[in-house]
Amino acid sequence: MIELRRLSLSELGDIERIEQSAYATPWSRSMFAGELAKPSSVSLGAFDLEAGDRLVGYLIISRYVDAWHVMNVAVAPEYRRRGIASQMLGQLFKLTEGDERRGYTLEVRVSNASAIALYERLGFHATGIRRGYYTDNREDALIMWKDPVRVEAAQAG
Repeated sequence: MIELRRLSLSELGDIERIEQSAYATPWSRSMFAGELAKPSSVSLGAFDLEAGDRLVGYLIISRYVDAWHVMNVAVAPEYRRRGIASQMLGQLFKLTEGDERRGYTLEVRVSNASAIALYERLGFHATGIRRGYYTDNREDALIMWKDPVRVEAAQAG
């Protein structure tokens, strides 16, 4: 069973393990520590309770004036294609619903078709390209946007 909860600095080692398996140019420990400590960031972890409360995925998002910027999403290789990234993003949308001033934005490699498809299923759409964005191979990034999640009036009654 997967449980979603806020990340803490004590999980930095596990975050790094997943990050290094997921990305050609992984974030440094200090980058993660900085995001986890920022009051304007939301950091969620996915923990497998049946595997001894093991961290198997994470999501880091920063709040800016007009948007929530999805900074980093990763799932351990052996846990991919199980809906964990969708669960984490869904939880993020619940935590931030009603913040009608801020939509959501992210960058994703133009070659990462599976991630692009996931984001599109969750309501993101392409809004532009950042040329040469990725430092490892100068690949372009697709900029994606999702409008703010509004609280439905029907839920209140």
